Amino acid sequence: MENQTSANDDYDTPWKDAITRYFPEFMAFYFPSAHAEIDWQQAHVFLDQELAQIVQDAELGKRLVDRLVQVATRDGGEQWVYIHVEVQGQRDANFPERLFTYNYRLYDRYRRPVASLAVLADEGEDWKPTHFGYQLFGCEVGIRFPTVKILDYADQAEALLTDPNPFALVTAAHLFTRQTKGDPEQRYAAKWRLAKLLYERKWDKQRIIDLFSVIDWLMRLPTELEKRLMHEVYTLERKVTMPYVTSAERFGIEKGLLQGRQEGRQEGEATLLQSLLARRFGTLPDAVRARLAGATVEQLESWALKILDAKSLDEVFDRD
Repeated sequence: MENQTSANDDYDTPWKDAITRYFPEFMAFYFPSAHAEIDWQQAHVFLDQELAQIVQDAELGKRLVDRLVQVATRDGGEQWVYIHVEVQGQRDANFPERLFTYNYRLYDRYRRPVASLAVLADEGEDWKPTHFGYQLFGCEVGIRFPTVKILDYADQAEALLTDPNPFALVTAAHLFTRQTKGDPEQRYAAKWRLAKLLYERKWDKQRIIDLFSVIDWLMRLPTELEKRLMHEVYTLERKVTMPYVTSAERFGIEKGLLQGRQEGRQEGEATLLQSLLARRFGTLPDAVRARLAGATVEQLESWALKILDAKSLDEVFDRD
């Protein structure tokens, strides 16, 4: 897939945010059998510290999206689910072994059985790993794990657009990104179609923002087409009388800065601009955060207007 891993913090992608906020829907769409065994009336808990410790110990390099979740089962038990989403779009020969390593390290440290589940968004049609292991002198060690491949939905693209599960649209965005590679106009049409669907579902503000963030992260457009899409989204919002600014947060910042705010304007604009910069360029240096906090409204407006064209942080702040 064409994505912007170099311009995003690998540990804080829109994909991760969407899984965190809509975990039941994620499980229902990609792993329905597991979803059916979980008691969703009980709270599920993300075990960030437990996973962070394991990853640090394993020293296995970058992860893009990893989640460790504690869930209650319908039989009254309590289980852990390890979720790994490979969305960088590259085949990784070491992936099965890495999943095995994370699984046994979690068990070794916490003495808890862990279900490892994987979603793969690479373009290798013949690559769908489901196990890793070895045997020696009659001893056999290994793991088998459920794997979902985004490409497996390629013949269901239209059906995905009518599926009420939000991850159906996320999957469609992945497929459309692949189909429109090298064709900006077709990508624009596909992205605009998905944006309209978000509003037609009449979902709440946060859900639209979260899902558009994933779509926007995947389906990058040239600057002029991004601006055209921004105009269409604004027009659509006025037609449907949405009581909030655009769901495309990086467009919303430009819109909000140009229209202005009456109370807490500097603080609000600085916070929004910081969020946009982090999404576009990854984790911000402390010096940049401090610069935003001490900037005037005029400076913030100037920087915001440069974001769509800037290829680096330096280009946002140059000549200021």
